[in-house]
Amino acid sequence: MTFLKSLFVTKTVERIQHDARANGMKRSLTALDLTMIGVGDIIGAGVFVITGTAAANYAGPAVILSFLFSGIACAFAGLSYAELASLLPISGSAYTYAYACLGQLPAFIIGFDLMLEYLVGSALVAQGWTAYLIKMCKVFGLTLSPKWTSTPWEWTEKDGFVAGAGYINLPALLIVAVITAILCLGAKQSANFTSFFVVIKLVVILLFLFATVGYVNPANWSPFIVTPTADDLAKGLTFGWGGIFKASFNVFFSYIGFDAVSTTAGEAKNPARDLPIGILGSLTICTLLYMAVAFVLTGIANFRTLAGGAPLASAVAGLGMNWLVIAISVGALAGLTSVIAVALNSQPRVFFSMAQDGLLPPIFAKLHPKYKTPIFPLVLNGVVVGLASAFLPIDVLSAGTSSGTLLCFTFVCASVMMLRFTRPDVERPFRVPGGPILVPGLGMATCLFLLVSGGKDSLIRLFGWMAIGIVIYFGYSRRHAKLDLAGEANRVPDAGDDFKAVGPNRA
Repeated sequence: MTFLKSLFVTKTVERIQHDARANGMKRSLTALDLTMIGVGDIIGAGVFVITGTAAANYAGPAVILSFLFSGIACAFAGLSYAELASLLPISGSAYTYAYACLGQLPAFIIGFDLMLEYLVGSALVAQGWTAYLIKMCKVFGLTLSPKWTSTPWEWTEKDGFVAGAGYINLPALLIVAVITAILCLGAKQSANFTSFFVVIKLVVILLFLFATVGYVNPANWSPFIVTPTADDLAKGLTFGWGGIFKASFNVFFSYIGFDAVSTTAGEAKNPARDLPIGILGSLTICTLLYMAVAFVLTGIANFRTLAGGAPLASAVAGLGMNWLVIAISVGALAGLTSVIAVALNSQPRVFFSMAQDGLLPPIFAKLHPKYKTPIFPLVLNGVVVGLASAFLPIDVLSAGTSSGTLLCFTFVCASVMMLRFTRPDVERPFRVPGGPILVPGLGMATCLFLLVSGGKDSLIRLFGWMAIGIVIYFGYSRRHAKLDLAGEANRVPDAGDDFKAVGPNRA
């Protein structure tokens, strides 16, 4: 086998399905659990944090369209995820799909990209958690010093990194540490923890919508598509259609939640049936809520006032509704807590799958003897996310997360197309409608378009991250991969024990 071919050696569907049965994790998650995990991760920073900054800095009132465009792109990707997750129900998510369809090197790049997606996304949400904590404390007459609630650096489109107002974002660091400790206790405990906070934030979002819709001023939507002023251009803000698509790029990471659903496949009771329900159900619910919140938020406040880290609370405070400020802050803290929990829980599952394949050191694949959780990657993940949330500015984090998410979704859509042609014989519990080209092709096109819309700085950071991953791949992963050139690791020990795609996995 030539060197080039060895980089694209694939794992067979049968081997992945066998590994799904023997992963050692406890299968305890139902379709409702999976949907709540998806909603728990999708509804969070996108509503409570990024909606305001996307409107103020990029799209104006047309941020509604930004969420619509992102939702359409995610619908294509979500259908592709549903097909692959039901066929390959294992914890690696897009990494595993790429390994089966595209080969070892593309799989490693996607796995490394998922690290960017989840690590940076978790840190971003933790910073939003701090912003709403500050807002709630202010209602009660308490002031938290910016020295201990802000990062030492900030980012602007014009000047890049500049000095920030603080030493460290301490609340963000602490909430990450607490959630990491809870996640070490097991998947079901983590799901219950997430579901509790999901219910709170959904109630608060609906309360916000019904309590403020009567205060909507249509004048705030005019002009709907903003023409930049000279002052805007001096600050590097362009608005217009370019700004709308850049806002779509920035909010796109909010939809990462249905990828988080697929990372829990190894702990789902009936993955073939429940994973598509969890993925598509959570995506539908959350897209509608995002657009509704953007519609009302830009109607009750001028979009230029929404640039802070707590836009919903700030807009409601402008209406004099302090009781609702408290409710929104509580809901935001609950919502962002659930997002952090899901993201921190998902990344170690990808580490776990990569380590099982030999692409990461074996310690990443070791489970806690009592709780059956990948304890080392959970703790390591918590440390890295905590430090990032404490010191890195929010705009850099959101751009990095969206870049990773879009690239990941592009590879998933490509994997559906590839596997339909290379393995048409495999039974698929769920199939993307319209054949192997239409939906996955549209998913790839829309994701790549939004990726380019993010600007050159985001692309440079993304490709820089990928370059680091390629160095690690050739330095360690390729030499330790269990899938050798002869495909030895593709041999299924007991053909009679193969995973059945339809029906619950009783491993």
